[in-house]
Amino acid sequence: MDPVIYQYHQPFTLESGISLPKLKIAYHYYGEYTPGKKVAWVCHALTANSDVADWWKGLVGEGSMINPNDYFIVCANIIGSCYGSTGPMSVDQFPMITIRDMVRVHILLRHHLGIESIDLLLGGSMGGYQALEWSLMEPNVIQKMFLIATAAAESAWAIAIHTAQRLSIEADNTWKEAKPNAGAKGLKAARAIGMLTYRNYDIFKEKQTETDAEKVDDLKAASYINYQGDKLVNRFNAHSYWLLTKSMDSHQLARGRGGDLKATLASIQTPTLIIGINSDILCPLAEQKFMEAHMPNASLVAIDSMYGHDGFIIETAQITTHLKAWLESLI
Repeated sequence: MDPVIYQYHQPFTLESGISLPKLKIAYHYYGEYTPGKKVAWVCHALTANSDVADWWKGLVGEGSMINPNDYFIVCANIIGSCYGSTGPMSVDQFPMITIRDMVRVHILLRHHLGIESIDLLLGGSMGGYQALEWSLMEPNVIQKMFLIATAAAESAWAIAIHTAQRLSIEADNTWKEAKPNAGAKGLKAARAIGMLTYRNYDIFKEKQTETDAEKVDDLKAASYINYQGDKLVNRFNAHSYWLLTKSMDSHQLARGRGGDLKATLASIQTPTLIIGINSDILCPLAEQKFMEAHMPNASLVAIDSMYGHDGFIIETAQITTHLKAWLESLI
């Protein structure tokens, strides 16, 4: 299903002070919005699109816990991406953007759709960054929040990973060319770095270990990394990847709010379920424990998964169990 496009025909000033003359916002919705119906809004992660029922199968969509019979469901493609919203391929010399810029665009779409209250705001990984910002920017709009595999500020570890990924893209001398496949080899290398952080030692050992002790080349783990790199190159864009990793590096809830991250988290009154994944090495459980310790109405659940950070889109059965129990506890 193709996204709906909302055309915003007014200047939009970014956090940097630079203005975009107009915006396109691509989004998917599921169900019908009627007054009084609960709204679930999903914020997506780095390379996802707005079709959340496709990439978060088992949690969102028909037959899932977050379904269009119970909720009017919305997911908007973030600006800077390459899935329909305004980004590097639609604007020459596209400027730097922050997580807050993305959220302010979500708010524009919320107004356009006539939504006054969001019953449940959901976000995993980078989507969680957006959800946290939104809960601070519009505390009276967000009624409940679900966060998974995310953090209150980008860690030095994640910034270092993103820098290595951007160096890979920059090493491809085609990446600044104005064409969709510019920087393809660099993007493939960046994805390879990313895969090492999305998964972990145990899952690679279980799934990619050779069974033929005599084999010396074309090994399973190497083939898997090449396969994943090619998959991303075929659906994403190096310009957007470079830009959005910079946006993630900007994530710091305390910026412009006094600089005290603990105090900023303490100001979030929204009832929140936080899920962490024990094997996540990109956004480890310590990040979620920190949020739970300083958010007054937050509950934390740690789940087991061999899939590391990617567990947030894979372990939908566990997620559903805990999210359902938490929502029922609030009734």
